[in-house]
Amino acid sequence: MAQVQGLLGFGRLPRGTAPYQELADPVSNFVDRWLERRVGGLLSRLPLTRLRLSRQADRVLALAPRMAVLDDAALVAEAVRLRRRLLSRPGDRAALERAFAVVREVSARTLGKTHYKVQIMGALALHAGHMVEMATGEGKTLTAAPAAVVAALSGMPVHVVTVNDYLAARDAEELRPIFDFLGLTVGVIDSDMEAPARAAAYRCDITYISNKNLTFDYLRDRVSLRARRGLGRRRMAALMAGRPDDGLMLRGLAFAIVDEADSVFVDEARTPLILSSSSDDAEAAALYATALALARALGLRRDFAVDAMNRHITLTDAGKARLSERAAGLEGLWRVRRAREELVRQALAALTLFEHGRDYVVSDGKVQIVDEFTGRIMPDRSWQGGLHQLIEAKEGVAVTGRKETMARITYQRFFRRYARLSGMTGTGMELAGEFRDTFGLSTVRIPTHRPLRRRHLGTRFVPDEGAKWAAVADRVMALAGPGQPVLVGTRSVEASERCAAVLAARGLQHVVLNARQDGEEAEVVARAGLRGAVTVATNIAGRGTDIKLGPGVAGLGGLHVILTEFHESARIDRQLYGRSGRQGDPGSTEAIVALTDDLFVRFAPWLLAVVRRAPLPPLCGLLRRVAQARAEAEHFTTRTDQTTADRDFERALAFAGPQE
Repeated sequence: MAQVQGLLGFGRLPRGTAPYQELADPVSNFVDRWLERRVGGLLSRLPLTRLRLSRQADRVLALAPRMAVLDDAALVAEAVRLRRRLLSRPGDRAALERAFAVVREVSARTLGKTHYKVQIMGALALHAGHMVEMATGEGKTLTAAPAAVVAALSGMPVHVVTVNDYLAARDAEELRPIFDFLGLTVGVIDSDMEAPARAAAYRCDITYISNKNLTFDYLRDRVSLRARRGLGRRRMAALMAGRPDDGLMLRGLAFAIVDEADSVFVDEARTPLILSSSSDDAEAAALYATALALARALGLRRDFAVDAMNRHITLTDAGKARLSERAAGLEGLWRVRRAREELVRQALAALTLFEHGRDYVVSDGKVQIVDEFTGRIMPDRSWQGGLHQLIEAKEGVAVTGRKETMARITYQRFFRRYARLSGMTGTGMELAGEFRDTFGLSTVRIPTHRPLRRRHLGTRFVPDEGAKWAAVADRVMALAGPGQPVLVGTRSVEASERCAAVLAARGLQHVVLNARQDGEEAEVVARAGLRGAVTVATNIAGRGTDIKLGPGVAGLGGLHVILTEFHESARIDRQLYGRSGRQGDPGSTEAIVALTDDLFVRFAPWLLAVVRRAPLPPLCGLLRRVAQARAEAEHFTTRTDQTTADRDFERALAFAGPQE
């Protein structure tokens, strides 16, 4: 439908109030979105785009002999010549293909790595603005390099977006020799950088950055522009001040390559990103302590109900009455019925729904949120509505000030503003309709370079958590004893530490990788494929990690992965399995899960009751499929509702201007 809108004049034009290049929010209706979803799912399964990319990749590979005979100086001169052509004619197909051939040759000379045909296919798809599905281990980092270089040669500010600071720094450093050879500047942004250093990194031809840093920097730019929305007013203010800019960091939303795009566009898109400032509140600690005390006095089922699936607390009529009685002698907010009930609901959520070691950790005297999808700590992030402060009070650490919202945006709205957007993922086909509907991205599956040799040994269901960790320890002993490396995947920090305790009790040498040890990630991952290595990891090891096999390990069967708890999305399970059997290596996987795991309890309690009475393999398999289907449906509804609410919020406050 986007093509039709463009022809009729209702397409996505550049934002008139923006100081740099970005697109306006798309205008669509329910019918448009429904059609886009169906079309996206259909097109992703047709081979047309893949065949076109294959033919184009063949033409790039055919240029390899011509590039190989050029010396370094001639190769750089060729890149300079192509840059002039691409700046004047960005759509010149012949120039694009020669540029891809140049980057392939430069990679071979500087990194000793020559792009395979499938990687060139993926790079061409990225440059054209597609969602690219490549199997884990197929070299997505290297695949992104030609697309980023050719876009930079065409004059576009390029953002390569990853899911965390570690991957941004790692990928930029790995590919830096290519960029340096061609005279392109590359910047890396991490969470601890100050504004001037960030602005300098954005001024580079290619910038590597995490999705959260990028989005919050964009919001900071929007906040700084509130007083002077129009482009003309901004330029006049800059001229009067004698400065070339107004302290803005970004150069524009021209071209983005989003790595692990399903994580960014789907898993992390259920809540808006809110830029806030802290305000001091001398009475905050006492207020939250009182809320926790009142919440602890209430009884489950009698005074409140817990909806574990939706993570929501509901006060019963009896609970509201009991709360009113207990708050009768209190002053301030406690005299306001709706205020006290909301505070106590949040306090009950902090006590019953948010667990230390699963949802957050306490480090350096602070409550720090753990990203459930990546297993990493999210510094400087906090929950809304006083929830974060209530958890701080619950854990006995200093209560931070109340947060005041300065700007907000969703990932759905932000990434649609790029003039050209592309993404990479190992698990994207089942989301092809949503990618097309929400982001205008068509999904293309790239074939593997070598046949997959990974074997899945099935799933074993055990009655409870104790039996699960005992079974995991038995398997680790059986496999690691002869020397096969084992990766044990867990869903939370707490679970990884429980598993580690059981392994230690058995005398098994192992290392742990979770949010508490994420600074040691590179070292732990480098050793995880060595003979006899046992690694216990949260989702930190599930994305972006390349575990290379040590000498002699392939003959032992390669890396063995044990999944100990199914995730709410089967995609994340497959990401963990994908650490094994990479690039044609041998490998094996299995799952050992407990019937008491959170996924089954939250999303399929009625079927769980049946399975506990008759734990037959077909029923256990059905339990997993039903629970994950319900979880994914619930998350899809949440994302859809968030997008709708965002759109309604913007429309309702249109008189006040954009709200980000």
